[in-house]
Amino acid sequence: MDAALRSIHVHAYRIPTETSESDGTLEWSATTMVLCEVEAGGKTGLGWTYCDVSAALLIEQTLAPLLEGRDGMAIGARWDNMIRATRNLGRPGIVSCAVSAVDNALHDLRGKLLNAPLADLLGRRRDSVPVYGSGGFTSYDDRQLAEQAGGWAAEGLPAVKIKIGRDPADDPRRMRVAKEAMGDGCALFIDANGALSRKQATAMAEEAATLGATWFEEPVSSDDLEGLRLIRDAGPPGVEITAGEYGYDEVYFRRMCEGGAVDVLQADATRAAGITGFMEAAATAQAFGLPLSSHTAPALHLHACCAAPNLRHMEWFFDHVRVERMFFDGAPEPHAGHIAPDLSRPGLGLDFRRQDAERYRVWPKEGG
Repeated sequence: MDAALRSIHVHAYRIPTETSESDGTLEWSATTMVLCEVEAGGKTGLGWTYCDVSAALLIEQTLAPLLEGRDGMAIGARWDNMIRATRNLGRPGIVSCAVSAVDNALHDLRGKLLNAPLADLLGRRRDSVPVYGSGGFTSYDDRQLAEQAGGWAAEGLPAVKIKIGRDPADDPRRMRVAKEAMGDGCALFIDANGALSRKQATAMAEEAATLGATWFEEPVSSDDLEGLRLIRDAGPPGVEITAGEYGYDEVYFRRMCEGGAVDVLQADATRAAGITGFMEAAATAQAFGLPLSSHTAPALHLHACCAAPNLRHMEWFFDHVRVERMFFDGAPEPHAGHIAPDLSRPGLGLDFRRQDAERYRVWPKEGG
């Protein structure tokens, strides 16, 4: 088998959101996807990250020349090459996102070269994965919030997560709006994106518990491990404290686990140096006896989540679900609150609809 990497191409696409969106600390009106394609043996592997367009430049100028001509099946070695080559650029942030896109593409390529689904190559433990709905942006009015939360509940999703923290005084009311629309058969999750102080977060956890909330994500900054631990220990027992979406390396995840900061560890293969880094995070969570939940990008995470130990569920994030439906044939759809890979399709099981994406391309520019 000829697995030498013949070419590595990268494009960036900026997709406007349906409406202006916000959480407790940030506002946005578009989502940028940086897509990497790696070719070997007549097959093309797809991988991506949701990041700034600058990640595309890093892939083209630094990572692609490093990997071209090398064995694409030796994913661990290629991952090591990328991590070493970017040492002086700073691992967290753009660097790790760029590495993620390439690593994800290499995993997809491996499946296509072997004509096998990635879940099986990673060591499949389950045939499907539960998902929870995720949206409920602070920019939504009550009608939008109720329609989205109630719609997901009606589709059979077991839980729905809404954003809080923009207006803490109004959040209990918004939580009630969502919960009433969801009904008793669907659990309420909340996510402050680090917007609250320790005292605000402790009080919010108590308020949320009265509505049956079972998940409180980033009540304070995910860098405040002591604060997360404090809220975890002092808060109501039925509300789990979660964080980890901003983990870019194994050291971050290990420190979070060692600090007793979370009940459930989150990880994101678009940030944590790809599926390779995601599976490292899964092993770290397992070592500390913690469940794992994937953050966003469900089409990308599905196969890894079928193989990850201690997996709790996946995030069915509104923005990324929309983008993945727009751009990829084979993007999963929920059934009875689960998504399942099509094991008849190799790799990630996805085909990129380039023509559908072209209108959103922002890099390279025309003629580039």
